[in-house]
Amino acid sequence: MRRTPLAAICGAIVVLSACNDYSNGSGPGNPLLPAPTGISYELDPAGTSASPSGILLTWDFSNDPNLSAWNVYSRSSTGGAYSLRATTTSPSFHDSGVPDLQYYLTAQDINGGESSPSGVVTVDERLQLDRPAALNSTSLNGAVLLAWTDNAYASAPARFRNYRIYSASYDLDQNLCGSAWSLEGTTVAPEFLVGALTNGVPRCYGITAVSVEGYESLWSPLRNDTPRPDARNILIYARESQLTQSGFRFWRDLNQDGQAQVNELGLVGAGNLADNDLYVTKDGSGKLWLAPVRAGTGIQIWGNAPAGDLTDVDYAPATGYTTSQIQAVPGWAYVVEMSGGDSFARYGALRVTHVGADFLILDWAFQTDPGDPELMVVKH
Repeated sequence: MRRTPLAAICGAIVVLSACNDYSNGSGPGNPLLPAPTGISYELDPAGTSASPSGILLTWDFSNDPNLSAWNVYSRSSTGGAYSLRATTTSPSFHDSGVPDLQYYLTAQDINGGESSPSGVVTVDERLQLDRPAALNSTSLNGAVLLAWTDNAYASAPARFRNYRIYSASYDLDQNLCGSAWSLEGTTVAPEFLVGALTNGVPRCYGITAVSVEGYESLWSPLRNDTPRPDARNILIYARESQLTQSGFRFWRDLNQDGQAQVNELGLVGAGNLADNDLYVTKDGSGKLWLAPVRAGTGIQIWGNAPAGDLTDVDYAPATGYTTSQIQAVPGWAYVVEMSGGDSFARYGALRVTHVGADFLILDWAFQTDPGDPELMVVKH
């Protein structure tokens, strides 16, 4: 389980300085009440703004019968005059908008007199954490796994609170993130699973780090990702052994609506169909081969070594596809380029997990977003 700093549990602790500068008319203080103690603050992260969106001040509660209320004073610069910000009977105050630079408070007695001022809290932007240095992502079926460098925590573990995950739309054609960002969630770990996504719809993501005081870092580098359907352990026979289960089609648009439905994906059928993406065939030596079929379909081996998982497959290459058959080897992955019946190519990935005498078992992934080469991607 990931560690949570004690300061994040107990609340932000801010070092106070003595206050010798108080507002006009406050006087030297009323001896009926002591100065308030324990004042601290916590900022509201703004997300897309360079400044916090608010501040929450808290202080020690007092049950003194002479206490009527607390007065909150603030100023926007060290050379400015303090002004009364609020009067409250609660031992806390939330100030919306960009916070002032400094705050203090007094206790007001039942006769209207004020105590000496509390210590001053200064909103110090230098307490902002480092931004996450790098962001990676893995495309999944209806989800995206995000992972990033943990440098914000590593640089100041006692002051780290959590990470915030933001997302927006993404235009693949323009290579541009949308402007309407939303908060996906928060986590103390340097990874986050974004779920309940629509396959084939790209999204853009960014990460920030938040300190125990509520300071939000600058954003990580942005990353786009597109979830896509996949399936595991699909059995396909060699055409010479069982014709009816030897062909494979990543997506067959059965209802001709141009949209990929679940029942149209990863279809195993007769190996002699002219609209298959590929079929499995067996040569005289007993080796099994993946053979492209329909026009516009090409295949190539992924990488120069076996793939540990289908998730090792990165973007589909732009070139290098062949219409010739390729031997199916356990552990190796393959990328397939296909015609989508429109002006955009479609891309799929395969990883062979087992090769028998008359059949093979494979995993597959298919990108439903037209022209999107992103399969089950780990970005670096």
